[in-house]
Amino acid sequence: MLQELVLKKAEDIKEELIHIRRDIHAHPEFALEEIRTSEVIAEKLEAMGLEVQREIGVTGVIGTLRGTSPGKTILLRADMDCLKIEEETGLEFKSLNKGYMHACGHDAHMTWLLGAAMILSDLKEHIKGNVKFLFQPAEEVVGGAERMIKAGALENPKVDAAIGAHVWPSISSGKIGIRYGEMMAAPDVFTIKIIGRGGHGAAPHTCVDPISIACQVYMALQTIVSRRVDAVDPAVLTVGRFEAGNAFNIIPNEVIMEGTTRTLNKDLREALPGMMESIIKGITESQGGSYEFEYRFCYPPVINDSSMADLVKEAGGLILGKENIEIMKKPEMIGEDFSYFQNEVPGVFIAIGTLNEEKGINKPLHNACFTIDEDILHKASAVFAMSAIKFLNE
Repeated sequence: MLQELVLKKAEDIKEELIHIRRDIHAHPEFALEEIRTSEVIAEKLEAMGLEVQREIGVTGVIGTLRGTSPGKTILLRADMDCLKIEEETGLEFKSLNKGYMHACGHDAHMTWLLGAAMILSDLKEHIKGNVKFLFQPAEEVVGGAERMIKAGALENPKVDAAIGAHVWPSISSGKIGIRYGEMMAAPDVFTIKIIGRGGHGAAPHTCVDPISIACQVYMALQTIVSRRVDAVDPAVLTVGRFEAGNAFNIIPNEVIMEGTTRTLNKDLREALPGMMESIIKGITESQGGSYEFEYRFCYPPVINDSSMADLVKEAGGLILGKENIEIMKKPEMIGEDFSYFQNEVPGVFIAIGTLNEEKGINKPLHNACFTIDEDILHKASAVFAMSAIKFLNE
């Protein structure tokens, strides 16, 4: 049976994948600067005999595997960029690039996708249609997925469906999580400038205090989620930066506030900027100040296609056992630009568990001590490979 072949080939490359992951981990590169990373990936894909495209969306790489007979095309995706974090894991293969770290698991994502390419290239004679292995830059900050789509990543051959995955530190190693419907939120960004009239701290009556205004704005913005949004419709509004003044006895001219909103509902997402501005305008003008408001729509929400979720659920069960498939009951309010692919073709984004308390692997994403259980790499490769085979052949 094909699943037995997939499992055996995955087991055969287990140690090789660990070596690849450690090499990538030691050389993290930031968004749109993944030069070494993309070169390593392209060379490995070429060594497998795949058709390789480089510099798609700046540093993106695509390897295309064509089966022995025509058919559909499935895209398997991994992201490549790191975070600006100084690594504190103490690992012997820790980051060699000071101030940069694979603290979000993208080193694992690239590795298991290379593993899937190894497995499927060896099983080429069993595949109908095509597999595109897409390695994407800049997931963390500027939306590398959208860049690659605009550069033609979903064409020649035309992609029919897509699968992506992320390490998940709250799911046990050896399990995968599948979410039906909404999985991740739209992570939009806003900047508010409250403009007053500065002066001496001893004479506030001669000034228009932007700090006082901004504090009122901050508190009032929180009433949007608590009083203007349906209680069963998830939403988050967070101000993460509040910057004002440079001396204890001076009322400044202005205050800067920056933050993020998170939504799953399209209508609510579009309505939020108007709700926010009405509050900002009303409070600011009533206090004699003025304001500037910028709202930037970023990635769309990740919404999984049910048929694709069913496909990976079945394939994952064949590889890992049905008992190791976890149905995720709630969405997360983090963001992911895999959503751009889902806007174009049916897609599913899954969670690869990496929690292992016995090994001390329990840190959250974006933590300076984050690491993964390397035993998941070949298993994730096998799940990707089996999912692709099922999609193409059935």
